[in-house]
Amino acid sequence: MNKQKARKPSFHYDNSLVVVVMCLLSFGLLMVGSASMAISRTIYHYSYHYVIRQAIFICVGVMCAWVITRIPLRLWQRSSRNLMLVSLFFLIIVLIPGVGHLVNGSRRWLSLGFVSLQVSEFVKLSMILYLASYLSRYSNAIQDSLWAFVKPMVVLFFVGALLLLEPDFGALTVIMLVFLAMLFIAGARLLPFFCMFFLVLGVMVSLAVFTPYRLLRVTTFLHPWSHAYSSGYQLTQSLIAFGRGGWLGVGLGNSVQKMNYLPEAHSDFIFAVIAEELGFVGEIVLILLFVFLVWRLIVLTRKASSNNQLFSKYISFGVAVWLSVQALINIGVTAGILPTKGLTLPFISYGGSSIMVSCITVGIVLRIAYELTWTNQGEQSSPYIR
Repeated sequence: MNKQKARKPSFHYDNSLVVVVMCLLSFGLLMVGSASMAISRTIYHYSYHYVIRQAIFICVGVMCAWVITRIPLRLWQRSSRNLMLVSLFFLIIVLIPGVGHLVNGSRRWLSLGFVSLQVSEFVKLSMILYLASYLSRYSNAIQDSLWAFVKPMVVLFFVGALLLLEPDFGALTVIMLVFLAMLFIAGARLLPFFCMFFLVLGVMVSLAVFTPYRLLRVTTFLHPWSHAYSSGYQLTQSLIAFGRGGWLGVGLGNSVQKMNYLPEAHSDFIFAVIAEELGFVGEIVLILLFVFLVWRLIVLTRKASSNNQLFSKYISFGVAVWLSVQALINIGVTAGILPTKGLTLPFISYGGSSIMVSCITVGIVLRIAYELTWTNQGEQSSPYIR
């Protein structure tokens, strides 16, 4: 008898997710090239140092995302605790003088010679994977047991303490908000949830008020023009960029603020260059791309929930909160709405760690979309890496 060979299901990509992410990466590469030419000429006597490195980061990141799409989600679930322990290990290692690379008073980077890794970027992803795995295993207990609610908070406490030692208050803010949002959607009891929410809020406010350099950032944010040539210099230059941009901008490549006036124009404050060169229209287009990306992640969250795929549900929701919160904070900082934080604009700002982690995260999300598609069609994906 001739046995018909079982056909392996072809890999299905969520085309809308792929398109919006590629649009963001392409837009980011274009703006990094525009924003970094002046500082690249100043430091390296060559205009394309940063844009070439960013292009390499994107290519490597996209290849990593493709590999990640071939890894079944259950492998991520099984290894989530180990990934968290590895993240804690590197958070400790980066604090050791001589090992961690000190930049602008913060010890956040591990130097590998040709590239520096920002540990906190990888911690964000590992924390989402850890909590998603925990909530999927204890989805009922988290709604009834106080101890089930407290256990992930212990992990958050240790991670938060290590991030404050770097210090990286921006990354800690994002992780805390993501943690609380994921616990809320998991159905945590309201009393301990709100107690933890106000405790976290109180800790963050205390850290901002009672730490001298953070208090200076808050006062500068409230009155930037009173410190225009000292602590408020970066914010005032950013606001000037917004003012020059108007509705349609001064044109791609015609920014004045990027000519060594605005610090970190190609990284943390790249949105100010976008506002100056492309104007309000360019800002809205970029924001709409992020809105569409987050909306697609929420759609995946609802689909995973309806299929009782809890691990997938919590990952996609956590990633949606992470990207939206970080984008909002970055845009709010450059527009003078929020105090200065060292957070990149996802997929847009210059930085190997940020691009790599963002692409890896997209690979996991695409795997979620694939497994949900074949679940709906009654198929089973291969348990092995294909």
